[in-house]
Amino acid sequence: MKREKGTITTKICFKIKFERMKRNLSQEDLALAAGISRNGLSNIESGKASPTIDTLEKIANALGIAFLDLVDVSKVDL
Repeated sequence: MKREKGTITTKICFKIKFERMKRNLSQEDLALAAGISRNGLSNIESGKASPTIDTLEKIANALGIAFLDLVDVSKVDL
């Protein structure tokens, strides 16, 4: 089930995809760098799965950004 538009989790998932695309990374590339499965990343980006704090930290590190920058969704408007 997809999450309601505008929730914090939905915004974080959107931001992960945005940051990945901004860096011209495929889902496979980011998943490999973060040590998670491509299918898992796909489910996170599409809103089918909620990432854990540990997974968010791995994704932030793989993107080369601070954890707090990844989860700061104050400027994300869906």
